[in-house]
Amino acid sequence: MSKLLFSPWQLRSVTLRNRIVMAPMCQYSTPDGVASDWHLVHLGSRAVGGAGLVMVEAAAVSPEGRISPDDLGIWTDAQAEALRPIVDFVHQQGAVAAIQIAHAGRKASTAAPFHGGTPLPPGSDRGWQPIGASPLPFSPQHTVPLEMSEAELDRVRADFVAAAQRARRAGFRILELHMAHGYLLHSFLSPLSNQRQDGYGGSLEKRMRFPLEVARALRACWPEELPLWVRISATDWVDGGWDIEQSVVLAQALREIGVDVIDCSSGGMTPDARIPAGPGFQVPFAERIRREVGLPTVAVGLITEPMQAEQILVTGQADAVALARELLRNPYWPLQAAQALGVDWAWPAQYDRAKR
Repeated sequence: MSKLLFSPWQLRSVTLRNRIVMAPMCQYSTPDGVASDWHLVHLGSRAVGGAGLVMVEAAAVSPEGRISPDDLGIWTDAQAEALRPIVDFVHQQGAVAAIQIAHAGRKASTAAPFHGGTPLPPGSDRGWQPIGASPLPFSPQHTVPLEMSEAELDRVRADFVAAAQRARRAGFRILELHMAHGYLLHSFLSPLSNQRQDGYGGSLEKRMRFPLEVARALRACWPEELPLWVRISATDWVDGGWDIEQSVVLAQALREIGVDVIDCSSGGMTPDARIPAGPGFQVPFAERIRREVGLPTVAVGLITEPMQAEQILVTGQADAVALARELLRNPYWPLQAAQALGVDWAWPAQYDRAKR
């Protein structure tokens, strides 16, 4: 039986075998920023499990851009080279390897969640000075970030470009720019975190300026035949903050630059946002941007059931679905989803005996 969830998806020269995306999920398991055997098994098993696209976690474009001292990095050639065998394995399994590149901004210099997640002050063991759009901390416990000068904006923009070039040399076929979850580029977008008085703050156009400059620089350096995605937080879930109306305007500008897909998440700007989390709670954002902007979108957020995922696609709410925690619980969700939907989907030969 034909199901849209298991139909191919063409993006420029890249074809995904289905519409199931493994969302990027930080593992906080690289003290030196270099991917390890953990990443090979973690990412490779989801490719074996049938995902169409396997997205590597947020890779920091500079040491200061890490969320924690244990974040994955792509600011050195050695870090990129460590990712190459993982990319090769993912492609050998029939999935497409993608990577999200990011800068944590004012949310940088914290311990990994399973080590407490507390801020690490500058000068402390493994801590450093965060930077941001404005000198406004993420929470009272976080270090006040240094407001970025125009020279620092130029440097960080160049860091993103260098990271993209390393990602391409490592063999990735899709690049995602992280503009979500309160990290650096999102902090320029939201009036809650951007109170600059120069050409990068104030009006919506000025708040979008630096994120769009980065996106434009990436589209210029990323091969024309390969897709560029952008992940956004469609709303801060806070009155007076970033919202879906502004996200539509941003998506229109990204489309003009040549961005191919908007990956629609939300939140992350403030620690006290009241988020009405529930099955598919972010899907309406993907639907609205898809309808009003005409760009393909990816829906994410508590998507756990095969029929739920299929309905999102069939009803035109998004072009693909991204699974995060559900794929942590079950790397083989795509294979089992195919069975649940009555799709004749090939399993790895080594696992075929378990199909029956």
